[in-house]
Amino acid sequence: MKYVILFLITVNSLFSADLILTGTVISNNQKMIPARYMGYIKKINFEVGDMVQREDVLFEMESAEFDILESQADLGLEQAKLMLEVYQKSFNGLKKEKRDLERDKGLYSKEKFGFEMSDLKQSTENATAALESAQVLVKQASEKTKQFATISGYLKVKAPNNGILVDKRIQVGDMVAPGMLTMIVVDMEHLEIEAEVAESDLKYVRRNKVVDITIPSLGYKASGYIKAIVPSANPMAHTFKIRIHFEKKNDMIFPGMYAKIHMDLTDEIATKIQ
Repeated sequence: MKYVILFLITVNSLFSADLILTGTVISNNQKMIPARYMGYIKKINFEVGDMVQREDVLFEMESAEFDILESQADLGLEQAKLMLEVYQKSFNGLKKEKRDLERDKGLYSKEKFGFEMSDLKQSTENATAALESAQVLVKQASEKTKQFATISGYLKVKAPNNGILVDKRIQVGDMVAPGMLTMIVVDMEHLEIEAEVAESDLKYVRRNKVVDITIPSLGYKASGYIKAIVPSANPMAHTFKIRIHFEKKNDMIFPGMYAKIHMDLTDEIATKIQ
């Protein structure tokens, strides 16, 4: 009986094993907030650690020079519209004159009527050309005001999603350039665990495999699954990154926390032995 028990224990040990990995909690939705317009920081509405909601204005930029350019663009559009209105009235007046002239044709001699029609035709052609030019000017001025409306959105930088502001690299009065990193916002609801697997253990890892995870500092335990295996090895350590998806059921879980992943390899080892 003792030998049978020892045999069963030996077989069980052969076919059961755990792969234990260490990892870090990360956010699957971290946003780098760049400046999109050159200028000076006028106002900052949030500090590091503050919760932000989507569309919250994170900071505002000085707009004095921009306001002048925008006013000039608005003025140009108004002038173009007034010019278009004047030429439109002139064109409509010429059309009316032509109708009146054709209606009263009998009151004129043939020579006089021909002279009046020729003169009216020339005036109408000139008015048509001017009207078309004014329409082009209005279109160009409208496009310019739209461009300034778009740029005005760059002066008030908004949060792209809900999250926590984890990094702020600007102060009021700082000058920023397009593309310069200003803030980092991290989504706290979509968290994952990133770990590294040795090249020799990669054969046991597959996507969607269920794993157990623990966060020792909180005593938190949960199940998750392997969401992704990054097909790019670390050439120095010969390891591969994997991403573990898990449900966040504790509000105290934050990016950067230490985590452990327990992966049951019983099925994989049994398959290889067979």
